[in-house]
Amino acid sequence: MSQEPLEPVPRLSAMAQLRNNFLTGVVVAGPIAITAYLANSFLEWVDGNVKPLIPSAWNPDSYLPFAVPGFGLLVAVLLLTMLGALTANFVGRTLITYGELLVERTPFVRSVYKTLKQVFETFVANKDNSFSEVGLIEWPRKGVWSMVFVSGPARGEVAERLAAETGGEVEPGSEFVTVFIPTTPNPTGGYIMFLPKKDVIILEMTIEEAARLIISAGVVVPEQKAKVPPVEQAGP
Repeated sequence: MSQEPLEPVPRLSAMAQLRNNFLTGVVVAGPIAITAYLANSFLEWVDGNVKPLIPSAWNPDSYLPFAVPGFGLLVAVLLLTMLGALTANFVGRTLITYGELLVERTPFVRSVYKTLKQVFETFVANKDNSFSEVGLIEWPRKGVWSMVFVSGPARGEVAERLAAETGGEVEPGSEFVTVFIPTTPNPTGGYIMFLPKKDVIILEMTIEEAARLIISAGVVVPEQKAKVPPVEQAGP
């Protein structure tokens, strides 16, 4: 039985080959260059704001012939760590309490401080209250699905009022969940919704993978995790 001859693979022209090599180089160098640029910009921003506050005797830039990159960031990390340790004792907590009382008596500043403090406590101190899962909900209309970050069960007055209106349960074991619908390409903006837990399809992807998917407008799709079949136990 004679085999049909294989068709020769068309060879790329010199210009096409150069273009492919250039695009491959952009794909390799682009993320590295942007990451290095952002890291360097953040480092320069911190150094530019912290170094002027350091006494000249402690600032190596005042007696070295070159600037020490990252020294301001190191000082900022040490000061924040010392501040956290200070607030752990009685004297530190007392000073913080008096400072907050002073801020609460200042118009406008009071509302801004309370809002920022709550945000930082939610996303930094209380990690249990941050986004836990990624899901899909049918929004803004039937047949159209949107990706959401699931914060957890609905709490407080919202949970009680929803339970009273629908005859559901009040926390713990609430039938309603709090979800955040991020926008593209900036996932920090979006909408908060409270909806029945049964209306949310939970995905296996992580929060980081979902964030990359949203920022890239659906271009960077995470790999689907392989499902491991259950191991069958042999009979006696």
